[in-house]
Amino acid sequence: MTVTRAPPRLGAALASLAAAVAAAAVGVVSPRAGVAAVGLLLVAVGTLVGSRRALGAGSVALVGALLLAGGVDGAGPGPLLLCGLGAVLSWDLGEHAIGLGEQLGRETDVRRNLATHTAASGAVGAVGAAVAFGVYTSAAGGQPVVALVFLLIGATALVSAVR
Repeated sequence: MTVTRAPPRLGAALASLAAAVAAAAVGVVSPRAGVAAVGLLLVAVGTLVGSRRALGAGSVALVGALLLAGGVDGAGPGPLLLCGLGAVLSWDLGEHAIGLGEQLGRETDVRRNLATHTAASGAVGAVGAAVAFGVYTSAAGGQPVVALVFLLIGATALVSAVR
C-alpha cells in the first residue's frame, strides 16, 4: 500500500470554506474583493497541494484585504471581524490538514479529527471575535476606524497565540 503524503481533501475543503467566508465578508463591503479572491485562491491551492508557503501567502492576502477594507474603505466591524476570523481559520485549518497529510497521508480517514479541530478552532475564534466586538461596541463613542483595525489585529494575534 502506498501512502500519498498530501492533505486530506476534506481538510482542504474546510480551509477553503473559511477563506471563502473571509473573502465574501470583504467583498460585500469593499471594492478590494480582488485581493481577497487572490487570497482564497492561494489558500485553496496551497492546502490542496500541501504548500505551506502558498497557504501562508493566501492568509496574508486575506488579512491585507481586511486591512484595506477597514483602513481605506471604512468598513464596519461586523464584516471585518468575520473576515479576520475566516482568515485565521483558513490558515489554522490548512496547516492542520497539511500536517495530517504529511503524517498520515491522504487516504487515512481523518474526518473526526478534522471535525474536532474545526469545531474547537471555530469556537475559540468566535469567542475572540465576540470579545473584540464587545470592546468595540463599548468604546465606539467617537473612536476612529483605525482603532478598530488595530483591535482586529490584536484579536487575530490572540486567536493565533491560543492555537
